[in-house]
Amino acid sequence: MVNKKVIFEVEGGKQLSGTIRPQGAKNEALQILCAVLLTEEEVIIKNIPLIRDVKFLIKLLEGIGVEIKKVSDHDFSFKAKNLSLDYLKSEEFLQNAQKIRASILLVGPLLARFGKAIMPKPGGDKIGRRRLDTHFIGLKKLGAKIDYPKGQEYYSIETNGLKGKYILLDEPSVTGTANIIMAASLAQGKTTIYNAACEPYIQQLCRLLRSMGAKISGEGSNLIEIEGVEFLGGATHTMLADMIEVGSFIGLAAMTNSEITIENAGVQSLGQIPEVFRRMGVKLTINGDNIHIPKQDHYRINKFMDGAILTVADGPWPMFTPDLLSIVLVVATQAAGTLLVHQKMFESRLFFVDKLIDMGAQIILCDPHRATVIGLNKNLPLRGISMTSPDIRAGVSLLIAALSAEGKSTIYNAEQIDRGYEAIDTRLNRLGASIKRIEA
Repeated sequence: MVNKKVIFEVEGGKQLSGTIRPQGAKNEALQILCAVLLTEEEVIIKNIPLIRDVKFLIKLLEGIGVEIKKVSDHDFSFKAKNLSLDYLKSEEFLQNAQKIRASILLVGPLLARFGKAIMPKPGGDKIGRRRLDTHFIGLKKLGAKIDYPKGQEYYSIETNGLKGKYILLDEPSVTGTANIIMAASLAQGKTTIYNAACEPYIQQLCRLLRSMGAKISGEGSNLIEIEGVEFLGGATHTMLADMIEVGSFIGLAAMTNSEITIENAGVQSLGQIPEVFRRMGVKLTINGDNIHIPKQDHYRINKFMDGAILTVADGPWPMFTPDLLSIVLVVATQAAGTLLVHQKMFESRLFFVDKLIDMGAQIILCDPHRATVIGLNKNLPLRGISMTSPDIRAGVSLLIAALSAEGKSTIYNAEQIDRGYEAIDTRLNRLGASIKRIEA
């Protein structure tokens, strides 16, 4: 799969209007796609986002031997019956698997069904420490043996048979929880995962596995129990709307003084997202599963009840998702008032603020985890500049800033945005944006 370099040329200062529908959830898709390896029967997955990371993972599954058929634009059929495990040792697999972090999610299903897996160190965004200990410690407790052969750039994982255990996670890692759940679903006996991740993505994975015949309870809490079964069958699953896209569109509407309706927003799975934007002064109304954001000339950041400056911090679900802190920070640049953004989980995610400062934003980067934003109250618009997208979430935040700015902005490395947002330029242009895509 060839990764083209992408540049976005953005003419800012345009008001947008209309209705937009979020794609399927990226973080759910990466787990659900790996789960198809747990059965030789057909699994139909609906509402798949056709973004770069997902396409890359589908290519890896094809290489392993999964039969994949397109049912409709975003619906696909997967059948992992005749697999070639020798492909895992190929140079092609080792090179491709290390390009996306989601490749680590192949380990649990392969180990559960075939007793072995090979995995290079996975890639992904450079947003700070993203260790794999939670994955490997959990799998070792289930009976996996993990080796990192001298002179090789991959992990070799094998088992003579997984057996259920009580596992207390050192952190509520979403992908770590998902990997252990998938492995435990075919293990012998009962597995209990305490301090498990509670995210909607985990809840969706458990719903799929249960429809395949797994015995799982407790998802949505931090205590999940899995009674291993001998066989999993086929199923049909529909993915949630992407909550990060929903939050991005809310922020976009506020920054560009636009009136936008987000339909089929998956409101029941948004957690604190609507309330955090309301505390930022952004008006929004929820009608059924749709969210309407009216045109706002100004919005004012609330303070805490004792008058202290509002702090928005991330944390494990049901706390505010770290993937939207970049959006919140950008929205604050044009608000009335001051905001402290505290990025607890990743120490490199706030470094993109230097681009916003170049655009005219008033931001103090206190340390790698905290930034104070003094809002301009739309009295002084941001100005267009040339910049480079460092990762998916910072990239779309810079795109939102560029759409609100006066003049032209050029965003290099915009293929990072494509990793998490499907055809974002085309979809926003339909609302009245001016984004030109240049591919090299």
